[in-house]
Amino acid sequence: MAMTGIRRGGQGGRLTAGAVAVVLTAVTVGCTAPERTAGTQTTGTATAGTATTGSPQAPPPAGPTPSPKPSWDGQVRVIGDGSMSDTGPQPGQAPAEKLAPGQKPPQFVVFSWDGALENDDHLFSRFRRVARENNAQMTFFLTSIYLVPNAKRALYRPPQHAQGAAAISFPTDDHVKETLHEVGEAWREGHEIGTHFNGHFCETKGGGDWSVEEWRSEIDQAYAFVADWKTNTGFKDLPPLPFDFRKELAGGRAPCLEGQKNLLAAAKAYGWRYDASSPGEFQVWPGRKDGIWNFPLQLLPYPGRPVQVLSMDFNFLANQSGGSTEGDPRKYPGWLKETRDGYLNGFERVYNGSRAPMFIGNHFETWNGGIYMQAVEDVVKSVCRRDGVRCVSFRQLAEWLDAQDPKVLEQLRQLDPAQSPDWATFLK
Repeated sequence: MAMTGIRRGGQGGRLTAGAVAVVLTAVTVGCTAPERTAGTQTTGTATAGTATTGSPQAPPPAGPTPSPKPSWDGQVRVIGDGSMSDTGPQPGQAPAEKLAPGQKPPQFVVFSWDGALENDDHLFSRFRRVARENNAQMTFFLTSIYLVPNAKRALYRPPQHAQGAAAISFPTDDHVKETLHEVGEAWREGHEIGTHFNGHFCETKGGGDWSVEEWRSEIDQAYAFVADWKTNTGFKDLPPLPFDFRKELAGGRAPCLEGQKNLLAAAKAYGWRYDASSPGEFQVWPGRKDGIWNFPLQLLPYPGRPVQVLSMDFNFLANQSGGSTEGDPRKYPGWLKETRDGYLNGFERVYNGSRAPMFIGNHFETWNGGIYMQAVEDVVKSVCRRDGVRCVSFRQLAEWLDAQDPKVLEQLRQLDPAQSPDWATFLK
């Protein structure tokens, strides 16, 4: 059933950008826009990502980096109320291999999606198809209230906000069902299901203002809305998800890139492998923050201009149409090329240089006529089948990094993005 009343941004098709100032004489400010909305409530605002940071279910036990899973006995087991199930190890996961002395590193590229709602534009299913056709696996950061129908919104108790409040819309019943299907099929195809948490609150009383305990509450609810979707929705006739979210969840991206400090302090209790909430870093080999891999959005060369732009669709939009999601249609072809070329500029720099992993962030949105979706699809088709390239999820990248000699990774971190050493002698 088609849904009406979708709000893609602020008033008049404009995403209010809070503290974001689009100045092309300087580095573009990092910003994560609200993901796809799914009802009549207006979305929240996007704001500059900073390094400031601050239940229904008990969290998974704390511990070190998870060890390899034991062999599966072949028995499918339904978990809890039937919302999830254990169907064995995730398909399509290649073992992480340690670099041999003198071996050139793979060029990793991670395409990630904030929100992961299957809405009437069917962008989730579109990019599952694009990934299949181009030998790619991706990370889908699920906003867990997208499994909570609007009629049950009072189940959500957001930190520092009223019960049932959210800065994005709760979904219709049909969109909950469609999103459940896409999430399950994505996992079967080898994609990662991460978290984009719940209410997408930014700026005042958003993640940057939350304490460690408030982040834990938000995380616990993100788990619970996935683990108990059958109880919450009443959709008893639908099959369970083919995985246990409490075991599979390895990391996430905070709305508006806010609150990483306290988020990381909270995430340690859940055994997460990485966090993707840090904005505005150059394309260098990643390191850890507080023992967790830090996978930031990256600064890319802006086509034709002596500035850098963050590797996310909203940041191109902010530079091109000033935050409006419905800019001048006559400019769409040029903006599409500019966005595609910006991503490819960043890719070519590291592919022919340091081989630092490249991170591209996106939203399932049709901003400016859908040009950002087309730009990403074009980039997937251009890079994912090239020699030495691996289009992987953040979790897969974390596992590969864990398998490497720390001394080798430290050598790699010393490289400038465009610096291409003699690999045979550089990594002895």
